[in-house]
Amino acid sequence: MKVKVNEHYNFNVEINNDLLSVNGEEVAVDSKSLGNAHTHILYKNKSYSIEVVSENKSDKTSIIKVNGTLYSIEIEDQYDQLLKQLGMDNAQASKVSEIKAPMPGLVLSVLVTEGQEVNKGDSLIVLEAMKMENVIKSPASGIVKNILVRKTDKVEKNEILIQFQ
Repeated sequence: MKVKVNEHYNFNVEINNDLLSVNGEEVAVDSKSLGNAHTHILYKNKSYSIEVVSENKSDKTSIIKVNGTLYSIEIEDQYDQLLKQLGMDNAQASKVSEIKAPMPGLVLSVLVTEGQEVNKGDSLIVLEAMKMENVIKSPASGIVKNILVRKTDKVEKNEILIQFQ
């Protein structure tokens, strides 16, 4: 996954079992959860007190405090990267006429109705894929013309989910 800190620093982070690597380099971290949103980490013989101040799971952003300093964190996972490859995140998405499934999965919920006006970034559908819930958001503002799926429907990659006017 890609992690952006304070809009300036970009890191490629991989977590496999208990191994953490940042930009291809394995990182040894000793951590202890202190409950709620607090963690204490030892890294290269330095102590770090970390607190999650706020978290927005739907847009994968957080504000964390490390030793009293606030940091804004944005995470881009493999599904976000897939949406970029499908062209569902770019500026030309304002002319979108339909939303397709970015991966095969199960429709957990449909969050809009036909005829509803939506804005760019509004949540449309919750899709479960690989035991993870993925919120499909509107890449542009518009009016929902047709909803072609219902809750509990199984969908395939690139299947049309919603059409816009």
